[in-house]
Amino acid sequence: MSEERTINPRRITLENGLRIVHNYDPSTAMVAVDVLYDTGARDESPELTGIAHLFEHLMFAGSENVEDFDGVLQDAGGSSNAWTSNDFTNFYDILPAQNIETAFYLESDRMKALSFREDALEVQRGVVIEEFKERVLNAPYGDIYHLLRAAVYGTHPYSWPTIGIKPEHIERVHLEDIRSWFYSHYAPDNAILSVCGNVSFERTCALARKWFGDIARRNIAPRAPQAFDTDKVIPYTEVDAAVPQTVVVIAFPMAAYGKRGYAEADTITDLLASGKASRFYRRLVAEQAADGLFAQADASIVGSEDTGMLMLMAFLNRKGQDAEDEASRLLRKELELLKNSEAEGGCTRRELERVFNRFETDFRLKTQSYRSLATELAIDEFHGEDINNRVSIRRSISPADIRQTASELLDGPSTTLVYRSAGSK
Repeated sequence: MSEERTINPRRITLENGLRIVHNYDPSTAMVAVDVLYDTGARDESPELTGIAHLFEHLMFAGSENVEDFDGVLQDAGGSSNAWTSNDFTNFYDILPAQNIETAFYLESDRMKALSFREDALEVQRGVVIEEFKERVLNAPYGDIYHLLRAAVYGTHPYSWPTIGIKPEHIERVHLEDIRSWFYSHYAPDNAILSVCGNVSFERTCALARKWFGDIARRNIAPRAPQAFDTDKVIPYTEVDAAVPQTVVVIAFPMAAYGKRGYAEADTITDLLASGKASRFYRRLVAEQAADGLFAQADASIVGSEDTGMLMLMAFLNRKGQDAEDEASRLLRKELELLKNSEAEGGCTRRELERVFNRFETDFRLKTQSYRSLATELAIDEFHGEDINNRVSIRRSISPADIRQTASELLDGPSTTLVYRSAGSK
């Protein structure tokens, strides 16, 4: 690959603790304004899950001076979206650079105070419950991450997905819960403002001071220690459901973000399942090494600020206990081979170069977009990292690192989930 493009963000922190990161891009007439809050589903009570995701919706339902967030933004030629993870919540706006002040006005107003209206809560509660039904209750394999997280994480707050454990939790949310969540987590000293596009750093700073500067710090709720207990991992779970194919998933707890083993685990999933040159595709799907057992085979990670999860997943063409056992054996075997030297089936330098090239290409494409770059810079600011180091860090991984991480994953606990087509055992 050719020499990596250098990104030169600039930073400032306001007196109220709001961190600002900016990147100037004169090649576009647009701007992206991204606000990341350091709160997510991990901050919820296990008796009231899904509130972080519900609150994401409520942030669009009216604030102190703005009844219709999206309406005002659209009048300025803009659009918006948001997403919630277990670790943080992210909002972004896209609009013409000449109208950037509209985004600052809107984002600061909802950071300052929501309207906390009962009718708004009722509407968004209904929206989130319908989303739960559509994505989880009424979709094939819809609860697969509920099952996996519960099996891997035990009592850790990662044991439920951001949509929550069940709709009844959302039904129990009251305005006082919403008000408490807002003032405990949504504050300038718990947020990062990232701005990318055709606007100068000086104008960005001036607008930030004008619209966010008078928002006071708040008493952010401390995050209680949340240790991951390997003894809580459930080794095996099976489900019979009305699904078209049996799915087998093997999940391994993995390193937290930024820790040794995190990037290596991500690279392992690329070696196994990224593209048609990957080991899973060549050995399990295309070559039909398992006599047509695998319809699909994939590997991925759920990266987290605390212990993450590496998953090996396969959709099977055959049913029955023998097929499930064989699929589990072959999936695990491919990971086990990565413990070995190159001569014994371990990864080669050529394989690593292929996945590194793919990683770098994806990174470059992502950071060429002012919209995507705004989010990436916010996340890097959150982690205290330099975005320009991402590719070099990935390329520094050696075959020995892959061998070590594969060994650690296999030596640790794991859970196997068999999501079985009903009546196929």
